[in-house]
Amino acid sequence: MPARGGLWMLSRGHFSKINFRPTLITMEITKIPNKILAKKMEKVAVDDIKSGLYKGLISDMRTAMVENNGVGLAANQVGKDLRIFVVDKKLAEENNVPDAFINPEITEYSKESDEMEEGCLSVPDYWAQIKRAKKIKIKFIDENGTKQKIKAKGFLARVFQHETDHLNGLTIKERTAEVRLRTDLLSNK
Repeated sequence: MPARGGLWMLSRGHFSKINFRPTLITMEITKIPNKILAKKMEKVAVDDIKSGLYKGLISDMRTAMVENNGVGLAANQVGKDLRIFVVDKKLAEENNVPDAFINPEITEYSKESDEMEEGCLSVPDYWAQIKRAKKIKIKFIDENGTKQKIKAKGFLARVFQHETDHLNGLTIKERTAEVRLRTDLLSNK
């Protein structure tokens, strides 16, 4: 007799457990003012990554990002307190980088920057000009548990900075507010 729990199948006189992961129809995007968007996310244990614990979540995040027409998605945007983000597969392939980033940390920002209009799945119907570094260096762990360091420039660097902001508890609304505050302080001198 099989142990309790799970789904079992009888085949050729033997019970075997069927391992499956139910497919999420769609993950709901967390929107402001949800508090998880305003807090720094927790690092993920390397052993958990290597065991494959987050592969299902990462797959579901990729699907949710595509279904919501995003180019990136951080774990807290789907209600998870984890330092994980995914980026558009085509963007990743064009730049020869992975599309899943765990425990990312931007280690270097170029002095050169540019401004571009950004939107955010967690801040619907809001677009703002955001100033970001043109080039960055980022270290992270890929979904197989391998530590990596890469350089990124242009739009890819912008996406990495946007998603890393999410993992640090910042949205484009806070970025815009920071700029306004700095401008107000400078104009009052």
